[in-house]
Amino acid sequence: MMKHFMAAEVAAPTSTLCGEAPLWDPVSRSIYWTDCTGAEFIQYRPASGVWQVLSRGIEIYGFRKRRGGGFVITNLSGVWLWDGRENLRPVVREIAGKPCQANDCTADSRGRLITATFYYCPGTDYELGLLFSVCPGGEVRLLDEGFHLANGIALSPDEQTLYVTDSAARRIYAYDYDVQSGQARNRRVLIQVPPDEGIPDGLVVDSEGCLWSAQWYGGCVAGYDPGGELLARLPLPAKQVSSVTFGGDTLTDLYITTGARSEPMPLMPPGYDPETGPFGGPLYRIPGMTPGLPAQEAEIRA
Repeated sequence: MMKHFMAAEVAAPTSTLCGEAPLWDPVSRSIYWTDCTGAEFIQYRPASGVWQVLSRGIEIYGFRKRRGGGFVITNLSGVWLWDGRENLRPVVREIAGKPCQANDCTADSRGRLITATFYYCPGTDYELGLLFSVCPGGEVRLLDEGFHLANGIALSPDEQTLYVTDSAARRIYAYDYDVQSGQARNRRVLIQVPPDEGIPDGLVVDSEGCLWSAQWYGGCVAGYDPGGELLARLPLPAKQVSSVTFGGDTLTDLYITTGARSEPMPLMPPGYDPETGPFGGPLYRIPGMTPGLPAQEAEIRA
């Protein structure tokens, strides 16, 4: 029997051009997220209902808190250490001789940052992206290659499976992951999103191992069981749904970012109208979910 889910509600009435990478911080009891197009870093405190822009002018596509303070961020220029204010320190600027144009990221329990590059540019002979990790000492380990538009990345609760999204291929891949060595092997297609749906974007995994994937152009979050079978489609009043995370003191609130600026691409499903909204902008919340997992912090000492 299909489980009943509560309706999405506006948590913060922001107008982010492309909201991304929401992250629950149990210390400040708040959600952080980024407007990667508008170059804003935003915080929302559920207890007070107050949201504020903490920083402007820093491009952030993905991030994790850093053990010892600050953040590790990814953007179109690489991987960086950031103090949360103005100080940036580069960690990775190139990967395998290519510019490190990094997108989404996650961290494992050993403090490694896992991210991937993308060079998607329709109508051109673009390079394919690389999946890699950054170890605590700053060493870079290439894990795989061949991604058109690498996006949401997550780990299973036991960290034995790594999930990586390729939005342009409409796929969520699964790997066997060894958290001891940091190796990822045996890539296979776990989920192939049909062409008449939105494209898979940001990704999070709950404590039962189910995957929750934001669908850009799809106006929803799609939920899948660990075997890749569709469990639910959670609708939102926004066409460009970009990313998801679990938050709140019990991690039972699903927070969802959206994008207000229409971004037409050849990846749009048939019949999609890029001229008429609502496209998005606010941060949304769906309460009463299966609990999520605490986000791991990255330990990059470079």
